[in-house]
Amino acid sequence: MSCELMVVCAVQLGENLCLYFADDDELECDAFSKEKTLHRFLRNVNSQVLVVQPDLNLAAFEDVTDQEMKSGSGMNFYMHCYKTTTPSAGMPVAFSVQVEDKSYYMCCEEEHGKMIVRFREGEVPKDIPGESNIIFFKKTFTSYSSKAFKFEYSLERGMFLAFEEEDSLRKLILKKLPREDEVDETTKITLTSHNERHNL
Repeated sequence: MSCELMVVCAVQLGENLCLYFADDDELECDAFSKEKTLHRFLRNVNSQVLVVQPDLNLAAFEDVTDQEMKSGSGMNFYMHCYKTTTPSAGMPVAFSVQVEDKSYYMCCEEEHGKMIVRFREGEVPKDIPGESNIIFFKKTFTSYSSKAFKFEYSLERGMFLAFEEEDSLRKLILKKLPREDEVDETTKITLTSHNERHNL
């Protein structure tokens, strides 16, 4: 068994909080590699299920029946879990959803000076070499609530998936929280499997 001495320089944070390690004269960005994929429904604090309608450019939490959940179009999410060298930020995940025979992935884009959540047709990559607008960090909602989570956008610290009421809909949005430890019920998301039809 051999032991190799490695000189480590100070860690640096670049733009958008991308983690860099100094190695000789080069800086290397953190990368993500897909580890596993889970099949889940995403529910808000009201136990409503997230439903995506890409043709309307709409993702909103809705009341759905068990029968509608069985058909599952636009609500059966795949949560893709990635490995990373910075686990302290939370587990990196990406989301995709099947609508009819097409797959759509969740991403964040800037529109009119505001960050919004979009669903684009395509597959989630197995490996992501650097920063990405599809990665969210999964964190427990509170220390005493281990089955509920919040998802922080990887490219903007303090920006979380949430919902807001608009025209009787509870639309999926990105919401800036002044403090990470702030308890905001609109950012609370519960993940349920197909065997767990109702919220835990």
